[in-house]
Amino acid sequence: MTSPLLSRRSVLAGLAAAPIIASAVPAFAATPEIFAPTDGVAIHGYDPVAYFTESKPVEGSSDYMTEYKGAKWHFASQANLDAFTADPAAYAPQYGGYCAFAAAKGGIATTIPEAWEIVDGKLYLNYNLKVQGFWREDIPGFIAQADANWPGILNK
Repeated sequence: MTSPLLSRRSVLAGLAAAPIIASAVPAFAATPEIFAPTDGVAIHGYDPVAYFTESKPVEGSSDYMTEYKGAKWHFASQANLDAFTADPAAYAPQYGGYCAFAAAKGGIATTIPEAWEIVDGKLYLNYNLKVQGFWREDIPGFIAQADANWPGILNK
């Protein structure tokens, strides 16, 4: 069974040509606004606030949970949950938590919590560390391209 985001084969083929991974990644009409792959939980259950406060990915807990834009968000503490609920747009990853590099190329791709970067106070995630390396080659340019593509790529 293939994922509506990417099949394993298309991911591997895309990685072989990583600079153009996203151009081969189609978006589908029913793509949700927030990438929430595990039981509707965003960022694989990692705490979005911790990226800003601890400068690293930190697993959240269902003990500290809220819903935002149709996804569940987990946090490592009540303080982080409170910070997020006070201003979710300040902490939620850009492009719904989909890969920033893929969004720049006009497609969507899944992400991992370990491939992240905060740029100008915003959290960006990438498909994997290798793709993040390509994204880092021109972060301002890729952000401009992704901003122009988002959220229209969800409905292609």
